[in-house]
Amino acid sequence: MFGNLSDRLQSTFKNLSGQGRITETNIQATVREVRMALLEADVALPVVKQFTEQVRERALGAEVLSALSPAQAFIKVVNDALVDIMGGERREINLRAAPPVVILMAGLQGAGKTTTVGKLGRFLTGQHKKKVMVVSADVYRPAAIDQLETVATQAGLTFFPSNTSQKPVDIAKAAIAEAKRKLMDVVIVDTAGRLAIDDAMMDEIKALHAAINPTETLFVVDAMTGQDAANTAKAFSEALPLTGVVLSKADGDSRGGAALSVRMITGAPILFAGMGEKLDALEVFHPDRMASRILGMGDVVSLVEQVTRDVDMAKAEKLAKKVKKGKKFDLEDLRDQMLQMQSLGGVGSLMGKLPGMGQMAGQVDSAKGDKEVNRMVAIINSMTPQERKFPDIIKASRKKRIAKGSGVEIQDVNRLLKQHQQMAKMMKKMAGGGMAKMMQMMKGGMAGGMPPGMPPFR
Repeated sequence: MFGNLSDRLQSTFKNLSGQGRITETNIQATVREVRMALLEADVALPVVKQFTEQVRERALGAEVLSALSPAQAFIKVVNDALVDIMGGERREINLRAAPPVVILMAGLQGAGKTTTVGKLGRFLTGQHKKKVMVVSADVYRPAAIDQLETVATQAGLTFFPSNTSQKPVDIAKAAIAEAKRKLMDVVIVDTAGRLAIDDAMMDEIKALHAAINPTETLFVVDAMTGQDAANTAKAFSEALPLTGVVLSKADGDSRGGAALSVRMITGAPILFAGMGEKLDALEVFHPDRMASRILGMGDVVSLVEQVTRDVDMAKAEKLAKKVKKGKKFDLEDLRDQMLQMQSLGGVGSLMGKLPGMGQMAGQVDSAKGDKEVNRMVAIINSMTPQERKFPDIIKASRKKRIAKGSGVEIQDVNRLLKQHQQMAKMMKKMAGGGMAKMMQMMKGGMAGGMPPGMPPFR
């Protein structure tokens, strides 16, 4: 997300690095470049005008400190403007109402509402320990009800059944009544979408909103639709009192126009961003952290939170003790590390959150990376427990069997074994206190591609 915009802005700031001080001339030139970068990112024109005017005023005003270089000054100004335009302070989803808290989901067909319902439910059960019920009020598309039931099952949520002969208001009221009986904490109501905005759709969702009076009315918008997202957001915000926005498919949007437009257009804060297809791929949206990522400064805070939440700390501690005692890093350990990396969103996601690594993240093909990791895990799974513990015993006949069992070539098995050897050497250096040496290895590895032990991207 924001890959193109981030590259363009960083290039603009580099052009300022050789200048001695801020002047009205270089402010005008830089603001012009920022405007072009935003337009290329498919940001809505009114938002571009407001943003560039804000940047110009701040750059010319007292906010630019004389101690900063021109590049540093502009980065601060643009960072603050980005935070403002994306909503300033983060707002948490409101769960303080009397249970069950009712959340109404709105958006066009194909925006990813139903999947987002599952992701949000999974988030609320996992992060907030809430009991969540979901219901579909989409009576026009029979498959929508079945789809939500499937998603609810996968996410571990309570599903309230409905059918196409019922009225949406009756469905929602019945679900809320059942949720009260079952002492549920939250009810998420999935609504019907259309391929385009029409009066009948808006009248129906207005009536539904009036009947159930939800605590949160969330607008789900496909981040990949760019300026169209802003137009859709405007129509929904005029029809409904939106309380928040969820950006779906944000991981597939390299421009970021929707994220920068939708807050100003609707007046509603962006609460979440869908960053992948998996049901746990929903990130809380922090305007300040997102601005930092856009400007290539990474998002270490989110990375630390993600690691704390998603990494099996018991396994990590066990491996650390094992390495410290000088025991060998075996193939089961390597498999665990790859699975942990996948749980954090893969290499591309991790690199995007590391300072100075944003541009390299854009060069990594996440789909190929995930496929490569899956291939490596399959190879290890095809080995016997003894082979995983003692890789040195894997000779020609064993390699042939392992390759056949995992559906790969013998060269792939050889490549995995070589990568394991490199990783084991790194672990040994760490155990011997050679952390500085290991960092040098990592640095050298980054210069030539991925660090030792990381899967090659083909």
